[in-house]
Amino acid sequence: MNRLEEIRTMLVEFEKDFAKFYEKGNNAAGTRVRKHMSTLKAKAQEIRNEVQAMKAATKGDSAPTA
Repeated sequence: MNRLEEIRTMLVEFEKDFAKFYEKGNNAAGTRVRKHMSTLKAKAQEIRNEVQAMKAATKGDSAPTA
């Protein structure tokens, strides 16, 4: 669950900028929100790749059944 905690932590860190942009209309915060979303996208891709690698490793370990 470490990966899930990483994402939760990221979202908590991003929360202030989301509020500043969506509630107060702060354009600089909007730029930061876009950067945060890019970071989140990169983290999601990293996790996807990790999951795929783990699935492939597990699949390779099991003996085929006929």
